[in-house]
Amino acid sequence: MPNLKDLKTRIESVKSTRKITKAMQMVAAAKLRRAQDAAEASRPYAERFNAVLGALAAAVGGSDSAPKLLSGTGSDKVQLLVVMTAERGLCGGFNTNISKLARTHAQKLKSEGKTVKILTVGKKGRDALRRDFGSDFIGHVDLTEMKNVTYADAQGIAIDILKRFDDEEFDVATIFYAKFQNVVSQIPTAQQIIPAKFEGDEADLSSTLYDYEPSEEEILADLLPRGVATQIFAALLENAASEQGARMSAMDNATRNAGDMIDNLTIEFNRTRQAVITNELIEIISGAEAL
Repeated sequence: MPNLKDLKTRIESVKSTRKITKAMQMVAAAKLRRAQDAAEASRPYAERFNAVLGALAAAVGGSDSAPKLLSGTGSDKVQLLVVMTAERGLCGGFNTNISKLARTHAQKLKSEGKTVKILTVGKKGRDALRRDFGSDFIGHVDLTEMKNVTYADAQGIAIDILKRFDDEEFDVATIFYAKFQNVVSQIPTAQQIIPAKFEGDEADLSSTLYDYEPSEEEILADLLPRGVATQIFAALLENAASEQGARMSAMDNATRNAGDMIDNLTIEFNRTRQAVITNELIEIISGAEAL
């Protein structure tokens, strides 16, 4: 049984930890509001932008003059996985879930005999995948100095990916991130960005007919690189909101657990103290009776 001094020291230690987790929860809550607003504000633009690209892509179809970013290389042998995670931990399963999805996808591709290349954004994803896929890494984007997500950051990542595509380093690129749903739910998502892939309403032509000037192919050649940057920017914003939501939830749970631990330790401390007092009384009474 631990002595009173050890129990008291442990109680004080847990109280200090609870103060830290409570402070981190409050900071995450403040950051979450801004990150959530930014992520939600970006969705209408990204969805409408993809809808326009989808309509143009449907008009072009399988034309030989279609841009390479739309038609692809004609192969899917070499796959680039862009794994986007956080720079910091203490955010529940946020980083783990994204890394797990990317790991599963990479293992599936390798089992099919395809070549996998990995570009990590955020060191937590790099650390999680380094052991199994360290030889497949081709680059890393450090976001340590980034305070807020900006389009320039996404554009820098997009330029690097597009350059690698132009140099024929890969055939298909897929980004992995967490889509923010609410504080307790962030959905790990895999989204193909090269060649451009449109699903559902994004690929449907509107009932209104449009005449494009210049041609659809020329417009797509200009818009598709911007589309890659837009998708990466939207993913970064979703990640930022998801990270703060996961951290807020994790720190709230940690604070509650610390409170429960303090209650249990306090009960144990009181019981131990009572046992010590009882033993001392028994010794005093026994000594008095012996006299």
